[in-house]
Amino acid sequence: MSGIFGVVSKENCAETLLYGTDYHSHLGTEYGGIAILGEEFYRQIHDISQSQFKSKFYADCHKVKGNKGIGVISDSNEQPMFLNSKFGPFCMVTSGLVENSDTLTAELLEQGISFSEMSNGSVNGTELIAKLINQGDNLIDGIEKMFSKIEGSCSLLLLNKEGIYAARDRWGYTPLIIGKKDDTWAVTSETSAFPNNRFEIVKYLEPGEVIQINEDGIASKRDGSEEQQICAFLWIYTGFPASSYEGINTEIVRERCGRALARHDKDIGIDLVAGIPDSGMGHALGYAMESGKPLRRPLVKYTPGYGRSYTPPSQETRDLIATMKLIPVREVIDGNRVVICEDSIVRGTQLKNFTVNKLWECGAKEIHARPACPPLMFPCKFCLSTRSIDELAARKAIRDMEGHDIEDVSEYTDSNSDKYQKMVDWIREDLNVTTLRYQTLEDMVEAIGLPEKKLCTYCWTGKCPGSKNNNETAKAEKAVV
Repeated sequence: MSGIFGVVSKENCAETLLYGTDYHSHLGTEYGGIAILGEEFYRQIHDISQSQFKSKFYADCHKVKGNKGIGVISDSNEQPMFLNSKFGPFCMVTSGLVENSDTLTAELLEQGISFSEMSNGSVNGTELIAKLINQGDNLIDGIEKMFSKIEGSCSLLLLNKEGIYAARDRWGYTPLIIGKKDDTWAVTSETSAFPNNRFEIVKYLEPGEVIQINEDGIASKRDGSEEQQICAFLWIYTGFPASSYEGINTEIVRERCGRALARHDKDIGIDLVAGIPDSGMGHALGYAMESGKPLRRPLVKYTPGYGRSYTPPSQETRDLIATMKLIPVREVIDGNRVVICEDSIVRGTQLKNFTVNKLWECGAKEIHARPACPPLMFPCKFCLSTRSIDELAARKAIRDMEGHDIEDVSEYTDSNSDKYQKMVDWIREDLNVTTLRYQTLEDMVEAIGLPEKKLCTYCWTGKCPGSKNNNETAKAEKAVV
C-alpha cells in the first residue's frame, strides 16, 4: 500500500509536508512525491528504492514555498499526478488498488481519452483515477462516480486552488485522519505523523466520506457510511506501532495478539520470547507479559540500512533485505528454547531461510513459531501485498497435500478441522521449526476490538462485503493505485 499526507496552513507548509510525509516511509519503497501550491504548482517525484524519502526531498521542500501541499510514499506508482482538467488544474495522490484497472482503461481509451504515464508496464493507477474523476460534472460528482466504477479500493488527496479534497475509499479499507494545530490542518494515512508535528486528531474520516480542507478549516462535501471493512492487517503488520485507526492503537492490539498466543501455549517449555523486528516486537511483548517468560533479542535489525522486506516488488530484493537486515546474537541464542513471534507467515521463505536458519546455526535448542494472524489464503484485493496465490505458504501446503490447486479451501480455513492441522504441520516441517501455532481468526478479531463485520479479513477467509466476487480466487496480476 501507499501512505499519503496533506497539509493546509496560513503560513508556508513545506517543512510540515516533508516530515509528515516522511512518517509514512514504512508503507512504500519505490517512489516518493510531493506537490506544493503557492503562486503555482510545484511537483517533484523521486525514486526512493535505494534512499530515504527525506534525503531526497529535503532540498525540494526548502527551496519552494506554498501554504498547501500533498505528499506520498508509494509502493508502485509514480505520484503525485498533475492534471489540467475541465475543473481546473489539480494534483492528486492515491492509496489502494484498482482490480478492474484494465477494463476501466480500455473503456476510457474507447472514449478517446489518452494516458501519458506508465508504471511497471501498465497505466499509472493514479492517472487512471484522475481521468475517472474528470468524467464527473464536478469534482465531488467525479469522485462519487469513480467510487462506483472501481473494484478494489482508493483513498485520495486532491490539491487545487480551493484547498485539499480528502476522500476515503467507500468501504474504508484504508484510513484517513484529520489533525489540527493552531491555524494548520493536516490529513494523514498514519496518525504517527501527528505527535512530533504537534497535531491533535480531530476526526477519523468515515468510509466514502469526502471533505475539503482550506485555510478556514474543514467542510463536509459527501457524507460517509457506517458500512466499513477496514483492513485488519493494518494492526497486525502494516501500520506503525504509534498509529491508531478508528481510535484503536496498533501497539496495544499487537500486545493483545501476543497475549492470546501465549494463552494457548501452556504445553511447551521455553527459555525466552523473541519478536522478529520490527512488527513482531509488539506481539512478542504481549506474549512475554502473558507467559511471564523473559523478552530477549536473539535477532537485531540493522535499522539504518534496511527497511521492510515485505514491501519491495521483486523477490530478489526481498531476499536480499531479509538476509542482511537481521543479525543474530549467538550469546543469546545458544542452548535456549525460543518462541519467535511474527506478524504473519506470507510466503514463508524469509522466515525459513533468513530467520530460522540463523537461530539453528547459532545453537538454538528449540524454535517455536507463533504468527499473530491465521494462515494467509488469498492475495489482497484492496492494497498491494501478496501478488498471487502461488506465493502463499498455506497454498503451497494445500497444493502438495491435495496434489493440485483447489478452489474451495473452507476446510483449511477452519482451525478445528483435521485438514487445517495437517496443513499447519506441513508448513511447520517446511519451516524446520519445533512447533508452529497460528493465531485464530476469533482471537485476532478480539484483539483488534472491532466487530468482524467491520474488518476486512479477505486474505484469510476470501470473503468481503465490498467485493462483487466473494470467494473468488484473486488474480495474480493486479493494477495498483
